[in-house]
Amino acid sequence: MQIAANGISIEVDDQGPPTGAPLLLIMGLGMQLTGWPDELVRMLVARGLRVIRIDNRDAGLSQGFESAGTPNLAWAGLRFLMHLPVHAPYTLADMAGDAFGVLDALGIERAHVCGASMGGMIAQHMAALRPERVSRLTLMMTSSGARRLPQPSVKVRAALLERRAAGAHDVDTEVERLMRLFTLIGSPAYRPDPEAFRARMAASVRRAWRPSGVARQLVAVVADGDRTPQLSRISAPTHIVHGADDPLIPVAAAHDLHARIAGSTLEVIDGMGHDLPAQLWPRFAEALGRP
Repeated sequence: MQIAANGISIEVDDQGPPTGAPLLLIMGLGMQLTGWPDELVRMLVARGLRVIRIDNRDAGLSQGFESAGTPNLAWAGLRFLMHLPVHAPYTLADMAGDAFGVLDALGIERAHVCGASMGGMIAQHMAALRPERVSRLTLMMTSSGARRLPQPSVKVRAALLERRAAGAHDVDTEVERLMRLFTLIGSPAYRPDPEAFRARMAASVRRAWRPSGVARQLVAVVADGDRTPQLSRISAPTHIVHGADDPLIPVAAAHDLHARIAGSTLEVIDGMGHDLPAQLWPRFAEALGRP
């Protein structure tokens, strides 16, 4: 369903008992709410939770910002390396405002907020900006954005920034690109079933394919910079989950968050990369379903 939030239209999936403890799930760069697998959602609902998934702005079925154009990623990256300001059509704080707007529209005062990757960066903003609205915080495979932290390899960066061929949108071509990317950054110890993997990628592309939105979100991440100064303002009980073998956001980022968020707990999973493998869904459900 579409919800008016923070002045824009956000696609929302709301499941579970209306009186259940609300859990807001925020996905990462270019990812859709379906990036949180339906099976995992069912596990969480079975625990009595009200599970709310959203398409971030410029992704999935939420409002896009095509009028802002497609940013020059190379120029934005150069400015970042030169410690110059990076200008973005919107900020991660704006996206945090979208999430609060969804909670407002649903009549939810406080929620357990879980963000993965870029979603975890948005969740950090939420917990720091409006601590009274965040009952618990779960940060999955994400980072403070500190420059001192290890960065992804050149190979991983190249795959992430792989240019789409000009011309008409081709589902099969995009599915192959996504499969290459997620095979590279995915969990080495938890490889997906090939047929299910392809079907999941194809379903995602058919639901929405928005490469210029991915570029605008990426510039927002780059422009956001180092969130370290905000971490001391996070007061919600915080649990950090990260793969020991994450090649996109190396695990040092999780240890950094753990050291800087007072009272936080850390769960590093051997063999996990930058994805949500099916073999670990029960473990994720247990972590997210704790009272």
